[in-house]
Amino acid sequence: MKRMSLQWRLTCITTLCIAIICGCLTMFVYKNGVHYIDSLQDAVESQWDEKGNKSDEIYISIPDDKWDEFADEFSFQVYNNKADYKRNSLIITVLLALLGGVVTYFISGHALRPIREFSDKIEEVQARNLSDSRIEENNVKELNQLGISYNKMLERLSEAFEIQRQFTANAAHELRTPLALMQVQLDLYNSASHPGNDADTLQTIKMVTEQNDKLNRMVKTLLDMSELQTVGRDDKIILDAIVEEVLADLEPLAVEKNIKLIGKCEDATMIGSDILIYRLVYNLVENAIKYNHPLGQVTVTAYQRNKHVYLSVEDTGSGIPKELRERVFEPFFRVDKSRSRELGGVGLGLAFVREIVRVHDGSICIKSGKTGGTIFEVTFAQHSM
Repeated sequence: MKRMSLQWRLTCITTLCIAIICGCLTMFVYKNGVHYIDSLQDAVESQWDEKGNKSDEIYISIPDDKWDEFADEFSFQVYNNKADYKRNSLIITVLLALLGGVVTYFISGHALRPIREFSDKIEEVQARNLSDSRIEENNVKELNQLGISYNKMLERLSEAFEIQRQFTANAAHELRTPLALMQVQLDLYNSASHPGNDADTLQTIKMVTEQNDKLNRMVKTLLDMSELQTVGRDDKIILDAIVEEVLADLEPLAVEKNIKLIGKCEDATMIGSDILIYRLVYNLVENAIKYNHPLGQVTVTAYQRNKHVYLSVEDTGSGIPKELRERVFEPFFRVDKSRSRELGGVGLGLAFVREIVRVHDGSICIKSGKTGGTIFEVTFAQHSM
């Protein structure tokens, strides 16, 4: 019963109460009726008192030769009346219980409408629309206090999200300036010849250049993630065209890694941010190329069914252990840290993908491929076009 809705709980409880009350009432009436019917039968059987000293009794004159026949018929009639009364009482009880249940369901549904509206309002809450999700004053006293507490909670959440976003953006901006200066100095150094440098110096300069480039990409991704909520999402996106564009852009990387790119796309249209959706597809395909086996392949599928748009990216790599599939979306988490460093990843690609899916009201999951690889499946629900 814990999984039942509150409305159904109230309905079942009220229906049970009605059934018990109706049952008790029926049994009382039934017992009372039987008592009087039996009393009537006793009175008829005792009415032929020869002394006639009971003046308050109704005397029924029945010939002696027909008395046995009358007694049998009367007793049979009494038995039938008792059976009919019992059957009709049970039928009426069931009908009244069902009727009471139906009435209670609709009455409780009407009474619980404010709670249902409150729940629907909470379901619409997202980080980008906290200010639009406030609960107005309710006529229900209990819900009114709950609405006030809920609005205060939204204010605190909004402030926390804004502080977090502002901190990330400020940190990214502050980091970009020294990194840009370092990059300029490294470019100037690398543009000139330094014949006196030994192998250790060259190796150090190369390492610093690579790490500076990695930090630049990390800062750029952090800045993009901090501004994710402010990006408009009202573009009409042709998803199959975006997939083709991504595959064309990543073809050189796939050739370098000896990976075959395959696109299996049908017509699929959705509403969102074309920039973010491009980045989502790009990150997933790039990730599938980097963590694939040589001579492997990456298959991208996109299609639309009813009000849902589906996108999947499958590789033929080593796969991701089931216990780590949820953690790969965490920032800076790596399944194989040594290999990730070799490939130059910053550990934010899949975290960015999950945020893009989230702001588009979608869902993403990871499954095992037929060849042991990994399948990233993304689903978008399209309410209007």
